[in-house]
Amino acid sequence: MASGMRSTVKSKYESYRKILEKKAAEVQSSMSAQKAAQVLAREEHPRDEGDLSQQSHEEWIFLNRNTLDIKLLREVQDALRRIGQGAYGVCYECDEPISAKRLDAVPWAKFCVSCQERVAARAESGNEEAFQEAER
Repeated sequence: MASGMRSTVKSKYESYRKILEKKAAEVQSSMSAQKAAQVLAREEHPRDEGDLSQQSHEEWIFLNRNTLDIKLLREVQDALRRIGQGAYGVCYECDEPISAKRLDAVPWAKFCVSCQERVAARAESGNEEAFQEAER
């Protein structure tokens, strides 16, 4: 029975690995497509201040979105490393298993729901340490 449970857990993590690998590829593809679109849309010499302002705004949006994509990609890659190390599905804060329901919703989750709520509350209160915890 124990070996049956281990194979079930292993196959479940294997499905998470496939989901995470697919997500990583999607994010990388999206980042490449965004970069190509940004380069193609950029005017060599903006005609006036309005065009320059619009171009600057679009670049700002691109950089912010790219930053979010990079953060997500790092989280996905970190989750893939945890699978390889056998540490996947364990909360960084309390070392308890992260529920399958949470992993199904957010396969790259580092915290269980309770700990994620506490980390978010600390971050909202301006606790510098909470931001670092969330980035771990």
